[in-house]
Amino acid sequence: DPMITVKLYGLLRVESGIRELQVQADTWKDLYQKLEQAGLKKQDLKGCYVMQNGAAKTRTSKLKDGDVVQLLPPVAGG
Repeated sequence: DPMITVKLYGLLRVESGIRELQVQADTWKDLYQKLEQAGLKKQDLKGCYVMQNGAAKTRTSKLKDGDVVQLLPPVAGG
């Protein structure tokens, strides 16, 4: 399985206490399952803006070894 570096930002980082982690995942589904196993909440992950290697991506793009995935939660305003 490819080794993916996942970087968390905003409330995801604050609430989980995780800045960055390495996971082995072939697919986005697999990646998200591993993140949930690490303690992140499914509903928190769902609304995230996703970047892969610095470019905006959808969860259908291919994951490959060495990829860096950034998850940015939506900004709450008022």
